[in-house]
Amino acid sequence: MAGQENKEKATPTAQLVAHMTRTLRKQKGLTQEQLGEMCGFSGAAISGVETCAQPASDQMLVKLEEAIGDGMGFFHESRLYVRIDKYPVQFKDYALVERAAVNLCLYSTLVVHGLFQTEGYARALIAGGYPILSQERVEELVDARLARQDVFDREPPATIELILEESVLRRLIGSDAVMRDQLTFLAACAEKRNVTVYVLPLTAGLQGEHAGVYGDINLVETHEHEHLAYLEPQNESMMISDPASVSAYAQRYARMRAQALPPRESLGLIERLAGDQQ
Repeated sequence: MAGQENKEKATPTAQLVAHMTRTLRKQKGLTQEQLGEMCGFSGAAISGVETCAQPASDQMLVKLEEAIGDGMGFFHESRLYVRIDKYPVQFKDYALVERAAVNLCLYSTLVVHGLFQTEGYARALIAGGYPILSQERVEELVDARLARQDVFDREPPATIELILEESVLRRLIGSDAVMRDQLTFLAACAEKRNVTVYVLPLTAGLQGEHAGVYGDINLVETHEHEHLAYLEPQNESMMISDPASVSAYAQRYARMRAQALPPRESLGLIERLAGDQQ
């Protein structure tokens, strides 16, 4: 049933990947079973890609490039567009902007920012959300979310700042083990030279102000040095390019950063909370 639905809703990217897989396979005189064996997948999985019954996973595209790509780079280049197809509609435009950004300044109020989530944490959030999704769709979204982490290590690397509310670190998602892994991963990210993590403490509002009360913010500097703000309230999306509006968000973000713990103190708190989950 799901396969038939996928065929009917196949995107142009999925159709092109299907065509190229089938064409290149036949040019090399391979059966679906033979190509699947070369790639570490079943013949049925190759058939699923060629008929659009099951879009190619990122791992399969890597293996197809090695097996039948002939150095053209088609399957490698397709990885981004196949990944974009899997994102929710409201997120697709921002995903492209995020991937190409030279600078990201992020603030997250309720959960760990998606760019910093572990597989277990992301799966718990996505599977536990509403409306309820099929397990297949959950896995697609988890894979797509994790693939965003390419931005950490690409060349040249993006500069990334993250401000997290302390309550995010203390909110249990999934299980104690999931949270321990998440906090450990967050601490490892904070050690990267191009990443700075701040924690906005629970006491931030004691002096009568809390700059983060309006919710999450993503500030982006593009490769062309355009400055954008992206908001996603209740799964709706807003990409803001008006300079005056973006400046106001940037000033608010700067105030939050000033109210946050310094990076070393923030890292120490994350590591301490990770230890508490033992």
